Amino acid sequence: MNKRTIRVKTNVTLYLLLAPTILSLFVFNYIPMYGVIISFQDYSIYRGITGSDWVGLKHFLYFFNDSKFWSVMRNTLILNFYDLVFGFTSPIIFALLANEILKNRMKRIVQTISYMPHFLSWIVVAGLAHQMLSPTDGLINLLLQSVFGMDPVYFMAERGMFRTIAVLTEIWKSVGWSAILYFAIIAGVDSSLYEAASIDGANRFRQALHITLPAMVPMITLLLLLQLANMFGIGFERVFMLQNPLVYDVSEVISTYIYRIGLERSQYSLTTAIGLMQSLLAFVLLITSNRLSKKLTGMGLY
Repeated sequence: MNKRTIRVKTNVTLYLLLAPTILSLFVFNYIPMYGVIISFQDYSIYRGITGSDWVGLKHFLYFFNDSKFWSVMRNTLILNFYDLVFGFTSPIIFALLANEILKNRMKRIVQTISYMPHFLSWIVVAGLAHQMLSPTDGLINLLLQSVFGMDPVYFMAERGMFRTIAVLTEIWKSVGWSAILYFAIIAGVDSSLYEAASIDGANRFRQALHITLPAMVPMITLLLLLQLANMFGIGFERVFMLQNPLVYDVSEVISTYIYRIGLERSQYSLTTAIGLMQSLLAFVLLITSNRLSKKLTGMGLY
């Protein structure tokens, strides 16, 4: 009996526990991939996949030649870049700051409060944003008028404000939840390291910089690679709920573009082609960033 057979028989219970997850992954993630072939067809819901005409790369070329292509790609990349610079770093900074709260009870209260916005749907969050930024009775405009004597500003209709609002609402909603993994890493840091650093004269800032932050680096690297892989994709709900026709030229991203031409115009083959292109770009970006990370830092996803 070889070692592999012995290992399988020894861990058969673990494999049985893993089986439902593998089965659900196969059924819901891999079997539906068969549907991507409609991106190479003029798909008709009446004729089905097997009866629709093959058109090759027609839909890919149509998207590349569409007048909105560069605008949609630019908006997607810019918003993702802002999320990377501000949204990705915010949980790291928040975790470091929350760790400096000396009283454990207060630290737990702060962490719990920060988790709460994550459980709100984007419909609720967008409603709060519209209410806060309302030009008539919004809190922000009331403060601007009473403190600075400014005229009301219609923030949601300002092209230059949309990306700022989208990033800030994302940070408010997800910063606490995204910091959970960092809190777990910080909790596992050996307390003797802080004691030794304190004896050597290191203040709280130095301890956070040279002990806490290095301990978080592997998790930061992992999450950064996953974030980079999603540079060509962005959450549909956030953008869709915050945008309006006055800011379409700066807010239309790939996900909302797919919604408008796919569901509203029933162009299923075109939207499938765009989704396939988006997935392939994400895959290439993930492989490239992972190899670059392993070469520069020695760490990667695999």
